[in-house]
Amino acid sequence: MELSNLRPAEGSKHSDNFRKGRGHGSGNGKTAGKGHKGQKARSGAPRPGFEGGQMPLYRRIPKRGFTNRNTKEIVGINLSALECFEDGATVDVIALIEAGIVKNPRDGVKILGNGELTKKLNVKADAFSASAKEKIEAAGGTAEVM
Repeated sequence: MELSNLRPAEGSKHSDNFRKGRGHGSGNGKTAGKGHKGQKARSGAPRPGFEGGQMPLYRRIPKRGFTNRNTKEIVGINLSALECFEDGATVDVIALIEAGIVKNPRDGVKILGNGELTKKLNVKADAFSASAKEKIEAAGGTAEVM
């Protein structure tokens, strides 16, 4: 293998200037990949999903629910996960990512009160539950909203 023999994977590249229906020599002449006769061979063929006038599947299936475009995806972290930090450490989103507790902070991180905290930590997060804030301050730490 040398730089001079490198080639893209088979089938991974398509020409942008491929011209259908331009004679036998092009490899895609005559019917231009549309086969012989029928509705799909003609111009004005029906759109994808058209079922010949029958009520199409995407309209037969009931529509349910509502998706709020302004919703935020908050990542919840329990107090028990913060036990891995040393006493007196400052815990913020970057520290949580480095420790492997959070992979993707999305729209924010909220500390939840499940579990016990035995270490004094300075925790900085986007939100805290009331019980989490209470437990952090009871252990001698601080809970600061960023």
